[in-house]
Amino acid sequence: MSKRNVALIGATIVSIIYGVTFTIAKDVMPKHIDAYGFILLRAGGSMLLFWFVWFLMTLFDRTKNEKIAFNDFPRIIASAFFGVAFNMLTFFKGLSLTSPISAAVIMVTTPMIVLVLSAIIMKERMHKRKVFGIILGLIGTAFLILYGKSIGSATNAGLGNFLVLVNAISYGFYLIIVKKLMHKYNAFTFVKWIYLFGFLMVLPFGWSQFTTVDWAFVPTDIYWKIGFVVVVSTFLTYLLNLLSMKELKPTTVAVFIYLQPLFATIFAISLGKDELSLVKVGSAILIFSGVYLVTLKKK
Repeated sequence: MSKRNVALIGATIVSIIYGVTFTIAKDVMPKHIDAYGFILLRAGGSMLLFWFVWFLMTLFDRTKNEKIAFNDFPRIIASAFFGVAFNMLTFFKGLSLTSPISAAVIMVTTPMIVLVLSAIIMKERMHKRKVFGIILGLIGTAFLILYGKSIGSATNAGLGNFLVLVNAISYGFYLIIVKKLMHKYNAFTFVKWIYLFGFLMVLPFGWSQFTTVDWAFVPTDIYWKIGFVVVVSTFLTYLLNLLSMKELKPTTVAVFIYLQPLFATIFAISLGKDELSLVKVGSAILIFSGVYLVTLKKK
């Protein structure tokens, strides 16, 4: 099997994992642990895993022990804020208030957000087709935030959908900021620092919620779901994304984001955790149409 096919399989697995994660994380929050306490677990567990793997790499291969230039640490701290702390705080809090399907659909706006931020920050040119696509996507997102009601424990779908959108914007900033580091260092050289700073940033928010959890009364299946989010949804997906980005173009990798709502919808509905509605279907059509126009290559 060629490296490209392996990378395509890896990107597909990432989309499946993310799609499943929306429902699995929703089972944990807020019934067993509040959103910020769960974020502390995710950031802390992932930080330990990244530092452990980096230690093993340097133990067997001294060339992997790169040194980071001092003037790159502000960029790493900014990446930690937008890619870990603010990103996770808004996403998990939003997911605890809304439904898995709505959250997954809103996350599809990420490529459009990256395009807008690139135009503002990096002065990249935007064509009329892309502007129209962005407007379509924003209309679909607005409908989903305002009218996308959900079943189950979606206590405040409007606020939850808005926070997930803020998370997507934060992740867009992260993708732009971290790009320079990706070209300059081995991924494990800087990602361990990003998660260390990110963990320190979420610590004041999540510590009180983490300490109030009575772990003796947490069911065994919830422990497994927490472990899944930390090890599989965070650590493993990052490694698979590295594999994909080495062999595939960024635009190709971005396309796999569009599969997340599909897998999230199938998984959530099959477990009775959510249901489709005309508003969700219509919003999804607008968002997907907008993303298609934005990412369509000029002939």
